[in-house]
Amino acid sequence: MTVTTATIDPAEAAHFGAMAADWWDPKGSSAMLHKLNPARLGYIREQVDAHWHGDAAGFSPLAGRSALDVGCGAGLLCEPLARLGATVTGIDAAPENIAAARAHAAQSGLAIDYRAGELAALGPARFDLVTSLEVVEHVADPAAFIHGLAAALAEDGLMILSTPNRTPQSRLALILFAEGTGRIPRGTHDWDKFLTPDELAALVADAGLEMVDTRGLAFSPARGFVVSDDLKLDYFITARRR
Repeated sequence: MTVTTATIDPAEAAHFGAMAADWWDPKGSSAMLHKLNPARLGYIREQVDAHWHGDAAGFSPLAGRSALDVGCGAGLLCEPLARLGATVTGIDAAPENIAAARAHAAQSGLAIDYRAGELAALGPARFDLVTSLEVVEHVADPAAFIHGLAAALAEDGLMILSTPNRTPQSRLALILFAEGTGRIPRGTHDWDKFLTPDELAALVADAGLEMVDTRGLAFSPARGFVVSDDLKLDYFITARRR
């Protein structure tokens, strides 16, 4: 399957590209992503170990496997995936983000293949693990985007997505509170573009994949962001080929 439909929204790419120099500052405009990362990585590790029957105590569960992170920003997920043993490719709509990602990976001594542009530009490449976290709500054509992710997935591969749910709780937390108080830059989210779990599941199924797991990403005052059964704020979806 080849997907050539453009999915990049130029306004979204410009918005996130303007934040490129700040991505790796845990107190900067991407502070929320830094807070999300431990929960994200815990969920990814859980799904990877379950799919490939890995050793939960091992340090390199992705050794010998390839990973693609789509909408990678400046590499906040790519670098941990590389440290987990994967051969990592990251692609992002904003060239500014890719420049920042390459510079940080070089400082960290990590060999990550970073690309700027459309997912379709990767051509026929296939990856064992395909991730795209907090991205589908920013693309111009979600259906084409999900088809593109599925096309990049290897036969025994695993795809992991996360995105905000379209609920009153997400509007309150992400837009009225987080953006309204400056914890997230204003204009980051358009609540009307959020997808419900059923809507995203339908796109995943239409792309020829089957759902493996759906979990929530919730906020705990005591522990920060945690993986949860509560899908009202944000959620993960894991899928594989049928």
